Amino acid sequence: MIPKIESALLEDIKIFQEEKLTALLTYLSKNSAYYQRVFSKHKININTITSLEDLTTIPVTTKDELQIYNDDFLCVPKNKIIDYVTTSGTLGNPVTFALTDKDLERLAYNEAISFACAGVNKDDVLQLMTTIDRRFMAGIAYFLGVRKLGAGIIRVGAGVPELQWDSIVKFKPSYLIVVPSFLLKLIEYAEQHSIDINASGVKGAICIGEPLREQDFSLNTLSQKIKAKWDIELFSTYASTEMSTAFTECSEQQGGHHHPELIIAEILDHKNNPVKKGEVGELVITTLGVEAMPLLRFKTGDMVKQHTEKCNCGRSTMRLGPVVGRKKQMIKYKGTTLYPPALNNVLDDFNTVESYVIEIYHNNIGTDEIRIKIATSTPSEALLQNIKDHFRAKLRVSPKIEFHSKKEIQKLQFPKMSRKPMIVIDQRK
Repeated sequence: MIPKIESALLEDIKIFQEEKLTALLTYLSKNSAYYQRVFSKHKININTITSLEDLTTIPVTTKDELQIYNDDFLCVPKNKIIDYVTTSGTLGNPVTFALTDKDLERLAYNEAISFACAGVNKDDVLQLMTTIDRRFMAGIAYFLGVRKLGAGIIRVGAGVPELQWDSIVKFKPSYLIVVPSFLLKLIEYAEQHSIDINASGVKGAICIGEPLREQDFSLNTLSQKIKAKWDIELFSTYASTEMSTAFTECSEQQGGHHHPELIIAEILDHKNNPVKKGEVGELVITTLGVEAMPLLRFKTGDMVKQHTEKCNCGRSTMRLGPVVGRKKQMIKYKGTTLYPPALNNVLDDFNTVESYVIEIYHNNIGTDEIRIKIATSTPSEALLQNIKDHFRAKLRVSPKIEFHSKKEIQKLQFPKMSRKPMIVIDQRK
């Protein structure tokens, strides 16, 4: 199930996207109060924007603007809205997104072709290990996508290893939709209860929310720990509520594929100029085919690298490498620039570290500090020193590390109204 446009020549993909862009600009100029103001304020004549390169004449849209003027992005009357979702609010207050029936159909199409990209077909059964309620877009998107693909789905929800294994044993899913670190909890439960995980029938996991690979696409520490025990394929997928689109790995597992019929992607530097080939920059997106709340040159805040070589799977579309980190979560620590995923990778090396949170804050002279709170059943000075030595060897820095109870860490990870664990707590202003 490869859409024709994804295996087309690059010049044909560009022409296709430029036609979609023209239609979007016309739609926004008629229906979006926010973008009408932008076009008027900056004296933008949309008829002069005919190529992807012309996009640079339009100002970017930031998360702050989306939050402050949230209602002004709505392009349809309220009686056309079928579903309301909110962003997770990881880096600020949650933002509301409205979806029409057409938007839900687009969401289903996106997930169907994304699952197909990872090799899932109508004969498969998928077990959904994320919430479908709490105004969470991902859960409903996965359900709709599996339904459109024609596959089966088991809606178990997040957590509870016992219930997950009960469902795996009863219904024999071939794929799991899961946060990868939870797979370690499933492995631990299976070992404690004499469950043969490699006889479970699960052949793959569609992994969300956490990176699986290094920048060269080799398995990171978390993935290595999973694969050492469970012989399943791991597929990374990257998405967000604002994009209503996913970048999912194919069988080659060399980055998440771009769906050009759904989104225009730019990789920009801190001055909002395109980065050079092979450089890391911020992903900026323009949604195509969204009816209720389309976005034009929206800054996602995610730092990524694009790969443009033709993929062996037959797609010629651009691929995104693993997210390096969130732009706002960049840390300047003792002369070294870091992103939280690098810290995660070091901590994941230690089986005795059961859970943790990373706190980023300013010291009394205004520079960045890192405090890592760890839960372990075997706290010791030797373990503390070992972790610090590991940080020095891998990242050339040694953050503050403290032992805390598992209950304390869980309370920090799951604040009131949270839908997913908060591993990074940024206390900087």
